[in-house]
Amino acid sequence: MRLRGEAVVDLWGGLADPATGRGWERDTVCVVFSSTKGALALLAHLMATSGELDLSWPVSKIWPEYAQAGKGGTTVSMLLDHSAGVPVLRDPVKDDALLDWDYMVGRLEAETPWWEPGTVHGYHPLTFGFTVGEVLRRVGGMDLGDLLRTRLAEPLGLDFWLGLPAEIEPRVAPILPATSRPDPSPFQTAVRHERGSIPNLFAFNSGTWPRTGFNSRAGHLAQIGAAGGITNGRGLSGLYAAAAVPGEGPLPFDRITLAQMAQPFRKGDDRTLLVPTRFSQGFMLAVDNRAGFGQGCSVRMGPQAFGHIGSGGSFGFADPEHGLSVGYAMNQQGSGLLGNERGEALVEQIYSSLGAPLH
Repeated sequence: MRLRGEAVVDLWGGLADPATGRGWERDTVCVVFSSTKGALALLAHLMATSGELDLSWPVSKIWPEYAQAGKGGTTVSMLLDHSAGVPVLRDPVKDDALLDWDYMVGRLEAETPWWEPGTVHGYHPLTFGFTVGEVLRRVGGMDLGDLLRTRLAEPLGLDFWLGLPAEIEPRVAPILPATSRPDPSPFQTAVRHERGSIPNLFAFNSGTWPRTGFNSRAGHLAQIGAAGGITNGRGLSGLYAAAAVPGEGPLPFDRITLAQMAQPFRKGDDRTLLVPTRFSQGFMLAVDNRAGFGQGCSVRMGPQAFGHIGSGGSFGFADPEHGLSVGYAMNQQGSGLLGNERGEALVEQIYSSLGAPLH
């Protein structure tokens, strides 16, 4: 946790690998799943700030092949706010699909959208990394992992990788699956019982990486821009510290840009998650669904904050209202569709210590 860029809380503990008894150390890192999306969003806004990219551009201006199958009107902003209409692929994918960048890009070029782009929204759990990532790669002129390293991780002094170097592999804590099941949500019901639905295809037509590949060397090396980032809580907090205070630090984000990051472009019923969600251009915004859906279906943070949650409970966010940035990463996954009780308790304590409201 940082306030105005200064680290005020930096904690770690527990077991990195229960199988060997290896403890979690200061430099231990792990896969943070969809918390990775926040890094791509920050990179997109950084490129927009520098004039390299305009979020209102049609994707086809940068990536002409994407205009196939009714996607010609899709803008970069629609990719970021989850309204592009390609949350999953309909036809079966190969087992190592997510490890093959060119394969996924080609499949997405040919995919017909599930809805007219820009009309409604539905979370793009894995395709986000390839659509947004291909735009960033073409604009930046290098692989996505190299862009994140040279434009974000190195300038900010962060341990954050997409495409993990072999020498860092011994520091990785393996992901451990959740030991409890959440209360059934509409999403989980659709996964199990609605064959061919978006939730069902996400769960069963994404290859082997989402089931086992995230603990493999090949999975760590792959550039899975929606879910494959490897870092720790310090890395996530440091990432968002660059967006917590306008005009300070190595990234040139001004007040107008930070306000755009927190502006809800899409809100309401989510065609993928099947609960209400709120998205800005690339970031999750606070939404409290506890009254209608119980625990595990909310995003808890300040009303002006923006960030992203990852499967199992990791998260990072910035709250410019308080000059606050927070990051949390763990290898023991919790249950829940979005946030879970462990993470929510941590966020509640942070805002309580500031005497600030929590959405």
